Amino acid sequence: MIPNLTTPDFLSILPETIVFVMGMVVLLFDLFGRGRPIRNLAYLTLLTLAAAAYADWTLLGQGLSGFQGTIVADNYSIAFELVFLTVTAFTVLISIRYLEDQEFWFGEYYALLLFATGGMMLMASGRDLLLIFIGLEILSISSYVLVGMFQKDPKSNEAALKYFLLGAFATGFLLYGIVMLYGATGSIHLDGIAKALDGKSAAENPYILFGLGFLLVGFGFKISLAPFHMWTPDVYEGAPTTITAFLSAGPKAAGFAALVRILVEGLSATQFHWVQVLWLLAAITMTVGNVLALQQDNIKRMLAYSSIAHAGYILVAVVVGGAEGLGAIIFYAMAYTFMNFGVFAILILASSKGRERVTFDDYAGFGYLEPALGLAMLVFMLSLAGIPLTAGFAGKFQIFKTAVEQGYIWLTVIGVLNSVVSIYYYLRMIVVMYMQQPTNHSISQRAVPSVPLYAAIAMAIAGVMLLGIFPSLWMDLSLESVSVMTAGR
Repeated sequence: MIPNLTTPDFLSILPETIVFVMGMVVLLFDLFGRGRPIRNLAYLTLLTLAAAAYADWTLLGQGLSGFQGTIVADNYSIAFELVFLTVTAFTVLISIRYLEDQEFWFGEYYALLLFATGGMMLMASGRDLLLIFIGLEILSISSYVLVGMFQKDPKSNEAALKYFLLGAFATGFLLYGIVMLYGATGSIHLDGIAKALDGKSAAENPYILFGLGFLLVGFGFKISLAPFHMWTPDVYEGAPTTITAFLSAGPKAAGFAALVRILVEGLSATQFHWVQVLWLLAAITMTVGNVLALQQDNIKRMLAYSSIAHAGYILVAVVVGGAEGLGAIIFYAMAYTFMNFGVFAILILASSKGRERVTFDDYAGFGYLEPALGLAMLVFMLSLAGIPLTAGFAGKFQIFKTAVEQGYIWLTVIGVLNSVVSIYYYLRMIVVMYMQQPTNHSISQRAVPSVPLYAAIAMAIAGVMLLGIFPSLWMDLSLESVSVMTAGR
């Protein structure tokens, strides 16, 4: 029997509907508009993202729930969706010039970005394990294709194959977790799971703990937690640079959005168990990411391990919990988007046609050849390192402050020590740009101007500085978005 659909049902999925429908429109435009500049599809994609962001903004504070509670448009999902839309908008801006340089004229690139964005939005707004899984698979399949978009590039093909095979393996763990939780509770809806576990000890039913463990493995792969991170550096290095930027910010934020909702709303009765596991994973992830990043000469691989370390910092906030801890996740996701995309935009702008500049040696003396871009890279590296007056510092300060207040002293010590270690490889980029003489591999010509790339860099700098100096601009919404979800927990 088909339930009666009401206006809240459709309003609750309005942003997702805009993204998915326009993704199909972009495909049709590409099909019937061959010969037209591909950048027209980029501008159409940007308009779509703006429309979806406006729809999200109008739904803010309404707390709509649709389709029998399987999907919600609450402040939590809306805040994360604004992060996803920002990630995709940056990806589009840095892709316009990059695709033209690579002589890539296939418009399905932008359609896949929209489909991936829609999948992330479903992950954040879903309150049903099956719907979250569907969103995850839409994101994953789109990402597999995007990573292997450059069919003539062996590295791109290898990265896509590794990503697909390991991603499918991780998906199996996730499905096993869902099945075991359903078997133990009789429901895949988060409310139903929470009610079934209310007042019961997880030790009474081992399927609950097995289900929780499999879920953590599946999500651990998606957000690159150690020891499930092994795919990350190879995929990041082999993927097109624009997609590397996208993967480093978007899917990670989506994975955390879904994981936090599942743990807090559905599995809060097992908190004692998952907090201990995540404490250990956070410590390992921060350490592995930073230590291995020290050894990299390829900037994309360095940023890959850096992203693993940042996932560890965010996991500290998950362990801490509460409104301040979980709110810090949303704040940090947006801050990381600005500083990370700023770096990738400069890498693309500095690359010459037919050759990417992705090693440290390539940027010897870059600060003198390109003073403005060198200064921008300096800001982004300082923010990634967590230097005061930047968004990175504000995000880490909120996470570690809350961790200390909740008594997680040793985890905070590990996090701070790892932040100190990370300063070395971020400052290495600054030293290379300003304190090393150009080599035969260094960039010898000035960057070719690109309005979309300059716009992306300018917006990234503005975001890094504004969130660093005035963190309440985004922190207040972040805290408000999780207050209802954490009330009484």
